[in-house]
Amino acid sequence: MINVLLFAQLKDELGKENLFIEGNGLSVAQLKEKIRAEFHLEGLDTVMTAVNEEFAGDEEIVADGDTIAFIPPVSGG
Repeated sequence: MINVLLFAQLKDELGKENLFIEGNGLSVAQLKEKIRAEFHLEGLDTVMTAVNEEFAGDEEIVADGDTIAFIPPVSGG
């Protein structure tokens, strides 16, 4: 299982801050598509991704036990 952490509007949209899903061997891009399809979660195209607390690109492959964080852009003033 992969632990997916959600922040800001993603957390608000889903109503919880994390998911546990099957995704061993998927790329980050494939994982985003799986989450979009299963949970109807929009906004994953613009997020930064961290795999095990290190920033990662969409081509990074994830494995069971990994923690993936999707971090939306933040604005403020």
